[in-house]
Amino acid sequence: MDNANGSIDLSFNLGGQVAVVTGGGSGIGAAIVRAFATKGGRVAVVDLDEERAEKQAAEIGEPGAAFTCDVADERSVAATVANIVAHFGHVDILVNNAGVSFLGPAEELEVRAWDATLAVNLTGAFLMSQAVGRHMLGAGRGKIINIASQAATVALREHAAYCASKAGLLGLTRALAYEWGGRGITVNAISPTIVMTELGRRAWEGPKGDAMKALIPTGRFAEPEDVAAAALFLASGAAGMINGADIVVDGGYTIG
Repeated sequence: MDNANGSIDLSFNLGGQVAVVTGGGSGIGAAIVRAFATKGGRVAVVDLDEERAEKQAAEIGEPGAAFTCDVADERSVAATVANIVAHFGHVDILVNNAGVSFLGPAEELEVRAWDATLAVNLTGAFLMSQAVGRHMLGAGRGKIINIASQAATVALREHAAYCASKAGLLGLTRALAYEWGGRGITVNAISPTIVMTELGRRAWEGPKGDAMKALIPTGRFAEPEDVAAAALFLASGAAGMINGADIVVDGGYTIG
């Protein structure tokens, strides 16, 4: 935990702490689950896909437990958070990672695609933060980490709904950080570039991916573990004075 006396734990140890990771069954979420478990965290693997959640929880063993949840549904969120607290006893860390992306030219994007994107990426993060945040406020401590995107900062073609949802997520991050920072809860965001998940590899292979990588100063896309490392830092006691920040994991793409 954080130490206000100037003695900071640089081991990134999460021993005894309980983390909730939405979208934890695959991709970035799964990498964060593994990273937290490696450092002693107990992890609630939350995913809409029950099979994926159970598989990932089984992979990390006893510290993990699987929970099925639709983060865009208030009742589902309330029931899931109640089940997590009943199982683990408390929650110290929340990672809002669940997300969707429906791409297309803005003039052709269907309203249902827009609504679905904001429902999961933005409303889902709010609902989870609100439900878990109530428990954290009661305990007087907690860390919330929102997985945003470089699309929150720079425009991407055919990403109107996605850009809007992630920009909104940064706004939510800052608002919660301002409101809850004095009550023991820090709230931060991580904004990755394209991440080489299974979906990312399929979407950005070949000349299209090569052209995009040429625009990134480090010359590569991110791996899920790059994002997990940033999440581990923000979840640890070493990040106690970081609040309302956006950690950009993009190899320098957005600085150009």
